[in-house]
Amino acid sequence: MGAQPTSWPLAFLCVALAASAVISPMLFLGNASGHDFQFHIASWMDAANQWREGIVYPRWAEWANWGFGEPRFIFYPPGSWMAGAALGRVLPWRVVPGVYIWLALVASGMAMWKLAREWLSSRSAVVAAVLFAVNPYHLVIVYYRSDFAELMAGAFLPLVVWGAARVGRGEWRRLPLLAAAFAGMWLSNAPAAVIATYSLALLFGVQCVGRRSLAPIVSGGAAMVGGFGLAAFYILPAAREQRWVQITQVLADNLDPARNFLFTHANDPDFVAFNWKVSCVAVALIAVTVICAAIAARRREFASAWWILAPLGLAAIVLMLPFTNRLWHTLPELRFVQFPWRWLEVLALVFAFFAAAAIGTARQAWISWAMGGLIAIALFFGARAMVRTAWWDSGDVPALADSIASGSGYRGTDEYDPLGCDRYELPGDPDPDERVEGVSETPAQRIEIFEEQSGALRPAPDAQINFKDWSAENRVFWAMPASPTKLAIRLLNYPAWEVRIDGKKIIPESVHDTGQMLISVPPLSHYITIQFRPTVDRKWGAGISAAFALGLLGFARRRNPSSPQSTL
Repeated sequence: MGAQPTSWPLAFLCVALAASAVISPMLFLGNASGHDFQFHIASWMDAANQWREGIVYPRWAEWANWGFGEPRFIFYPPGSWMAGAALGRVLPWRVVPGVYIWLALVASGMAMWKLAREWLSSRSAVVAAVLFAVNPYHLVIVYYRSDFAELMAGAFLPLVVWGAARVGRGEWRRLPLLAAAFAGMWLSNAPAAVIATYSLALLFGVQCVGRRSLAPIVSGGAAMVGGFGLAAFYILPAAREQRWVQITQVLADNLDPARNFLFTHANDPDFVAFNWKVSCVAVALIAVTVICAAIAARRREFASAWWILAPLGLAAIVLMLPFTNRLWHTLPELRFVQFPWRWLEVLALVFAFFAAAAIGTARQAWISWAMGGLIAIALFFGARAMVRTAWWDSGDVPALADSIASGSGYRGTDEYDPLGCDRYELPGDPDPDERVEGVSETPAQRIEIFEEQSGALRPAPDAQINFKDWSAENRVFWAMPASPTKLAIRLLNYPAWEVRIDGKKIIPESVHDTGQMLISVPPLSHYITIQFRPTVDRKWGAGISAAFALGLLGFARRRNPSSPQSTL
């Protein structure tokens, strides 16, 4: 195994052109509004607004649940929503999705080029980079799913495999790079990170068998621990605070792995139609990968790569089939991947490598051109079919921007709702036929009076409330009731909210079913503060991440004379 000299500008140019071709329909049709489009765009806009308030790392999504909020940013990895928010600060929101997709595809391609040039020639490494950047599963994400976080995670996967190959053969100095790539997966998309975790375990297990030594599992385990440590500022709070939200909703109904194997059957026609589209993509990808892997297996120079990537591809194929259902519900956290066909990201990497290897090692030039041409034609017509059947909408982005700017907010997420909250029962919401878009929130709507006997809400008199501050993580006001009153705050009650009346900490109540915060206020004037305080797990997570970052940085600076020299 050895690195091949090549010019990265050529690889970048080819990948950039391919990524540009993928997003070119957006210049004419608007944005491809896939399954998760509104969720991600709303997160980007909410985070960008909080940056304007001086909140560097948002935790509470202020405008979710139509302004009642939710702890979305605690549980959803920060990579994608921070990147989207950053782009939204410098670009018009309508072009941000296309730019984000282009950057993610280019990053994926260049990461694949880094991996492929370990074993392939310069030309073949460029082919692998292009094939991975525009692989069929990425096209599914771009045109159908709009899962921008998973698309970002795809850019780290080749680096994880590259680091595993290096660390597994004894290059301890590569351990910090593998740890950083692995942390990048966890900070991009949790389901993809779970897949990466099991993939690494498999890779190091295969290398232990091949080398007849436990050294790969030791070094690989150290790298994985380092990755978990780097991402602890996100992982620890997300894991600890799950007990405060309805996280099991992430597996409700059609989100369970048992309903998402290839060619599933269900009573939901739209659900089945999408599943069968993904399944057809999977069958085509499996067929081409198997053929190309068989061709590559005949060449001795690919032996080490074959024994690393072939088991990975086989595992990806097997785990998409229904007979592995017991594994999905037995192996720790695997069920939270939700969709078995998410393993197509791993299979796409194996496909890109073996397809490039087969094209580059053909005995005659015309065979190479024919193979490359067939794959390119298949990708073109596949992309064309997806473009024709995707949902294109130019109004989603400005509608979300208007909803947030006006204070009406956007739809929340079931699994992030605090315990006891039914977001469909929140006042003012969520029936789109009854909602009036573009109606601005008024200060009087932020706080109402809760009638305990009837359970009804009524407006608080203007003279009763005097607002001092009302931001994402800080609500400060004076309340002046004439008699004991329960104030209903336009906010979901979550344990991280700290409520004080005249400096004295109190425990707020919640409205039954909705989970809306209630504060019992005595007569006369009182100074009330509601602040989203950092919990112990967030402090510990930040400290652990900082400690691991310093430790891995120090480790990387040390020279290890026993490590093999590398041309990379």
